[in-house]
Amino acid sequence: MPDLRVNIGNLELKNPVMTASGTFGYGVDFIDFFDISILGGISVKGLHIDPKLGNAPQRIMETPCGMLNAIGLQGIGIDAFDKEKMPILRKYDVPIIVNFWGTTEEDYEKAVERLNSVQGIAGLEVNVSCPNIKEGGMSFGTNCNSLQSLIKRIRSKTKLHLMVKLSPNVTSITEMARIVEGEGANSVSLVNTFSAMIIDIEKRKPILSNVVGGLSGPAIRPIAVKMVWDVYNAVKIPVIGMGGIMNARDALEFIIAGSTAIQIGTANFVNPKISQDIIRDINEYCTKHNIQNIKDIIGSLNIN
Repeated sequence: MPDLRVNIGNLELKNPVMTASGTFGYGVDFIDFFDISILGGISVKGLHIDPKLGNAPQRIMETPCGMLNAIGLQGIGIDAFDKEKMPILRKYDVPIIVNFWGTTEEDYEKAVERLNSVQGIAGLEVNVSCPNIKEGGMSFGTNCNSLQSLIKRIRSKTKLHLMVKLSPNVTSITEMARIVEGEGANSVSLVNTFSAMIIDIEKRKPILSNVVGGLSGPAIRPIAVKMVWDVYNAVKIPVIGMGGIMNARDALEFIIAGSTAIQIGTANFVNPKISQDIIRDINEYCTKHNIQNIKDIIGSLNIN
């Protein structure tokens, strides 16, 4: 059998297939579909220090080759997650990565301090695609100074594995990756959704209540693969790739481009068992091509 184990810093995953935040609930939502212990890791739905209702409907729409969402980071809050979800998740042999967010640096710090006390967490994933209200609503992840300051403060507050989820809505994603690496991030995950909108031409109004949403799904995959390739060649920390992965072939594109692991997102809405299918098919691909260790093809893109 091929060895599918990969290492993300100090974390060893049994295979490179993880689930992406916002698309797999809190992990417990999928236990009736398959044994979640087979996964390389789970990134749970984004958490704020407090419960959040998110945006009003309409907040999700299907688009050609993808999906547009403006959920608004709805979540149960860290206390409820610790009390209601983690006792269940601790029964499964799978690394739990907690995605979290805030609208001020103080929000993030409070979240980290609270998460440090949650038993069973393997790491943190910082969502920096959030509006920094002290800077007029500009996303932390699109401003170099804001991003650098935020990651520096978070890093000083925790010893947990720190993964930073990068926004693609920037001039240079490699610059942002270098910034977070320089401030002590252990890994980067990319890409988050692309800023987009959809219009009702009869009413001449935006369909989403928030006007603008985030585009995900197969439509963004070639751009995401290119961004992963760019970041892989710019930093030394592991890269976790995502963006429109619908099958093992898509996942392998990201791995060959430089992803140590990948995250399955929108595909979970199409097929809740997609992750186990992709693990099986990656195993079959390695067997077919006599690849004894998945690590041998990470970043193996031949451009000559």
